[in-house]
Amino acid sequence: MKSAENGGMNRRSFFRAATGAAGGMAALVAALSPLKSLDTSDFTVEKFLQQHYKELDKEEMAKVLARITAEVEERYKVRPDLKDVKPMDGVEFVYALNLGACIGCRKCVHACVAENNQSRDPEIQYIRVLEMPTGTIDIEKGSHNYDHPTVPKDGHFYMPIQCHQCENPPCTKVCPVEATWTEPDGITVIDYDWCIGCRYCEAACPYFARRFNFTEPTIPKAEVNPNMSYLSNRPRHKGVMEKCHFCLHRTRNGQNPACLEVCPVGARKFGDIRDHKSDVSQVLKNKRVFVLKEEVGTVPRFFYYFDEDYHRSEEEGG
Repeated sequence: MKSAENGGMNRRSFFRAATGAAGGMAALVAALSPLKSLDTSDFTVEKFLQQHYKELDKEEMAKVLARITAEVEERYKVRPDLKDVKPMDGVEFVYALNLGACIGCRKCVHACVAENNQSRDPEIQYIRVLEMPTGTIDIEKGSHNYDHPTVPKDGHFYMPIQCHQCENPPCTKVCPVEATWTEPDGITVIDYDWCIGCRYCEAACPYFARRFNFTEPTIPKAEVNPNMSYLSNRPRHKGVMEKCHFCLHRTRNGQNPACLEVCPVGARKFGDIRDHKSDVSQVLKNKRVFVLKEEVGTVPRFFYYFDEDYHRSEEEGG
């Protein structure tokens, strides 16, 4: 974490700079005009004075987790099992998706919503599934608003899109307070307590993978997932960004992401690319994979491929 003295900017120095440069409360309001959506209803002195995630020691983190646990319990009447799950040494997570197998059922979308305590009203979804005309991978020609009695639809294939956990993520570079960064295992995370809701990261993402809470998220008590992690699926508030984080509270504990587990056709593969025996390593080694928008230089950790049976059926049909 860079200090303000070393050219970095944290949340408090951001606000101090705004007030110092302009002088007075009126100037602060003007300086923060792009942040009108920022919700301050849940601000407390304890939260505001909290150190950046990377600066918290074990004792300080324990206090933060206790505070958030109490907030969640008061808000949802559910006692969460909240942890700070760290990345494993020597692991780099990668996703691969077989477009020839995906049937567009959207079960991954809804499993993700349930697992990650995403708002139900309005519903926030991390995964978009595009219905694509056969013969193109131009996502501008796809639609995520399809509504058919049955899928897949003849003459189409389906392309799920979520955060690509880029090696060169533009979203982290534009955050003025360093509320989002990439962890050693390749997962780009957001600290919801540090986010100021400016939405610069949303604008910078070429995959439309980030979501903003325009209103206070709502989750029925019976649907709250109590197994939570600080950097993943703990409940969010109005005015902050969120996105896919590869279900890090699961994957860092040796489980698969919820979207993979629910897929009825096995189209999704996930694992450690540094483990040469992992499913994703085998896919990258033996399949013709590609990434979306390669030309923008984000170097995604999310790969797509078509299996050989799909290519043969396309050739026979054409």
